Amino acid sequence: MSPTISCDSVYKIFGANANKLLADSNGSVDAKQFQEAGCIVGVNNASFDVEKGEMLVVMGLSGSGKSTLLRCISRLTDATAGKILVDGEDICLMNNKQLVELRREKMGMVFQNFALLPHKTVIENIAFPLQVKGVSTENSMYKALEMVELVGLKGRENYFPRELSGGQQQRVGIARSLAVEPDIWFLDEPFSALDPLIRKEMQDEFLRLQGVLNKTIMFVTHDFDEALRLADRIAIMKDGIIEQLDTPGNIVLNPATDYVKKFTEDVPREKVLKIESIMDPKDTNASDNLKVSKDDIIESVAEKILNSKEIIKVIDPKDSSEVGSINPSKVIKVLFGG
Repeated sequence: MSPTISCDSVYKIFGANANKLLADSNGSVDAKQFQEAGCIVGVNNASFDVEKGEMLVVMGLSGSGKSTLLRCISRLTDATAGKILVDGEDICLMNNKQLVELRREKMGMVFQNFALLPHKTVIENIAFPLQVKGVSTENSMYKALEMVELVGLKGRENYFPRELSGGQQQRVGIARSLAVEPDIWFLDEPFSALDPLIRKEMQDEFLRLQGVLNKTIMFVTHDFDEALRLADRIAIMKDGIIEQLDTPGNIVLNPATDYVKKFTEDVPREKVLKIESIMDPKDTNASDNLKVSKDDIIESVAEKILNSKEIIKVIDPKDSSEVGSINPSKVIKVLFGG
């Protein structure tokens, strides 16, 4: 199956001489040299795929290029060079009409600024994009009510945005983007304005929704803990370059660069790594007495494993099949031995 999103050598360079400088560089872009020439490098040679149903979290510090990359893929910003394929079609070649159609039919977007319409109620805000698409008032309200229930706002459908908390407003933004049933969902720092407790609740809610809806998602954040919690894979950016794109487990265990290593240094491994990321192949000596799931976070089963003197079977919770083994000494090494 071909990927839902495919980026091939995507560049975004801001400045009057961007195209000429890029052509002269033969694809080898030095951000410092470009800056001296009056240009800013937003995205530097990004190539990657996002599979159907995958959640790719793009992270980095402020100015790393993560939001610019997202805007290029949704074509809110035009890339300077490269190919961006959505379901096999190069969106860089689309005209305005095709782009509008693509966004209406396939894409949902949620940004840090909720951008709710203050004079409309919760249900009217959620129904609005459907009505823009030409859906009747009755059908759009029916769909909006479904979304209200999905994001846990039942009973507040007739409130105005000013009567809601920040977390509730964020849920309206999420419900509104989901109402059009997008295949692809772009979220740019959607929880960064929320206080830590509400943020954690929204992450839980988001994971629940993804479990139900199975969207293809690109999610931008500067919070490494958030990335570890949500992602199937993480892309870490610096100065427009993707330093590493990998599973959360591999990024924590095998950082590709010194920059990525800095991100992972203070991560409590037992709280983020799953058994799957440290398990060994199946072992005929593994005990039948104790089994753990490949999806278990190490912290939740560490005591059970460390109290055992035997090699333990690892199973896939979907069908209870044996997929690997875990040795208590391996857990000790990962947690305490570096």
